[in-house]
Amino acid sequence: MASKDPAPSLEILVRTPDNFSIWGGPPFPNAQPGVKLDKVSCMNAKFCDNGSRLMVMKPNSVITVYDCANFQEIKSFEIPNVAAAILSPCGTYLLTFQKPSAPQDKNVSLWNIETGNSVYQHSQKNLTKTTWPSIQFNSDEAVACRMATNEVQFFDTGDFSKGIIYRLKVPGVAAIELSKTPGSHVAVLVPESKGVPASVQIFACDKDSQSQPIARRNFFRCSTVQFNWNHGSSGLLVLVQSDVDKTNQSYYGESKLHYLPTDGTQETVVALRKEGPVHDAQWSCSGLEFCVLYGFMPASATVFNKKGRPILELGSGPFNTIRWNPKGKFLVLAGFGNLPGDMEFWDYVESKKIQKTKAEWSVTSEWSPDGCYFMTATTAPRLQVDNGIKVFNYDGSLYFEKKFDKLFQADWKPESPNKFGDIAELIKSLGTVKIEDSKRQAQGPTTTKAAYCPPHAKKAAAIQAELLGMDPTESSNMSKNALRNKKKRERQREKKTSEAAGSS
Repeated sequence: MASKDPAPSLEILVRTPDNFSIWGGPPFPNAQPGVKLDKVSCMNAKFCDNGSRLMVMKPNSVITVYDCANFQEIKSFEIPNVAAAILSPCGTYLLTFQKPSAPQDKNVSLWNIETGNSVYQHSQKNLTKTTWPSIQFNSDEAVACRMATNEVQFFDTGDFSKGIIYRLKVPGVAAIELSKTPGSHVAVLVPESKGVPASVQIFACDKDSQSQPIARRNFFRCSTVQFNWNHGSSGLLVLVQSDVDKTNQSYYGESKLHYLPTDGTQETVVALRKEGPVHDAQWSCSGLEFCVLYGFMPASATVFNKKGRPILELGSGPFNTIRWNPKGKFLVLAGFGNLPGDMEFWDYVESKKIQKTKAEWSVTSEWSPDGCYFMTATTAPRLQVDNGIKVFNYDGSLYFEKKFDKLFQADWKPESPNKFGDIAELIKSLGTVKIEDSKRQAQGPTTTKAAYCPPHAKKAAAIQAELLGMDPTESSNMSKNALRNKKKRERQREKKTSEAAGSS
C-alpha cells in the first residue's frame, strides 16, 4: 500500500516597507517563527492561487518569479512602466499592465513563465477593480476569458497564439466573473440603461451552449454588484447595492442579496429577517451553505442552505466580516474596519460558540490552509500605527503576536486543504504538541507550581503573616495585591519615622 504524502508545512509571507520574508510555521519552535527566506528587496509580492509560485515586484520595473518549493528564482522580467501584475492560478502565466503611452498601445501582456515569452497582448485604457485582472482563469487554468465591448472572449489556455477561439455576445456588458471550480459558467452584468433595468445573467462556458442564459435576474436602482461563486459552480450569490435608499433608513444606500442557481431552478431574493445593509456573504468550503451578516448594528448572522433557506442562526453583534474555515468545521464572525475588532469563533458542526475575543484595528484576516490557525494583521497604508500580526488557535485563544514599526502585508502561502488530514486529527495533534511543550518547560529550572489558592485565602494568609511577624521571604505565597499593600504600609511607616526624627 502506497504511503500517504506528508502534509506540507505552513508558511507566512511578511512584507515591510523595503523587503519581505517567508516565515516557517506555525507551530513555532521556541514560540518564535523560523525564517525560510529573509529580507528580499521588493515593492510588492503575491502568491499564485495554488501556492506553487511567488511573484515579486522589485525596484526598476523588475518582476521576479520564485519556485515556492525551494524559493529559488525561476525567471525575471524587466517591464518598463509596469503598474500591476498578477500570476495565473497555477503559476503558468504572468499578466502585466503597463501605463499606456499612446491610445492604441498593447499595454496588457500575458507572459509564459517557463519560456519568458509574451503569448498574448491587448490594449486597455484604465486599471479598475472591474477590469483587472483583464484575463480571468478558473482554478485549474482550463478556461480563460476576458471582457470586451459587447462580448466575452474565450481563449485556448494551452495555446494563446490562437487568439480568441469563440465569443459570447452580450450587448452592454460591464463586468464578468468566471466560476473557479470548475470553470463551467460565467456571470455577466449589464447595467441599467434608458429605462431598461440592470441584469445579471449566467451563461455556460461551453461554446455550443452559449445561445441563451441559464439564469437571469433584473434589478432596478443598481449602482454596484458583487459576484460570489460557490465551490462546484452550482450557485452564485449576487450582492446588489444602490447609492440611494428610497426608504431613507440608511445613509449608505440600499443592498439586496440574490441567489442564482445553475441547475435551472428558480433564482430568488435571499429573505433576511432584519432591515439594513448586507455587510458580508460568504460560501462555506463545501459550497452547500452560505453565511450572511446583515441589518443595522448589531448585525445578525444567519447560515442558509443552497436553496436560500435559513438553517442556523448565529445571533447578532458588531460584525461585518465572515471567515469560513477551509475544513468547514469552524467559522469566525468579526467586526473590522470602522468596528472595534470583536471576534466570535464558532464550531459550525456542533452549532455552538467556542470563544469571543478581540483583534483591534485589523485590516486583513484569514484561516491557515490546514484550518488550525486564524491570522489577523494591522497593516499600512490603511493604518500607520499599531502595525502587527496576531495568530489565534482554532478555538480563539491567542497563539502568537508580533509588533512592527511598519507592516504592509501578511499572507498565508496557499495550499489545498485536501493536502492536510481531517481537522479532528489535526486538532488532536496540536493538543499533543501543547502537552509536550508544557512537559519541556517543566523539565527546566523552574519551581514546582503551588496548589491553587483562592484570592480571599491569599489575602487572609498575607494579613496573618503580617500580624504574626513572619519571615518576609514567605511573601512569595502572598497575592500580588497583598504584597503591594504590605510594601505601601512599610513605606508609610518609614516616612512617619523619618518625619518624627526630623521634628525632634
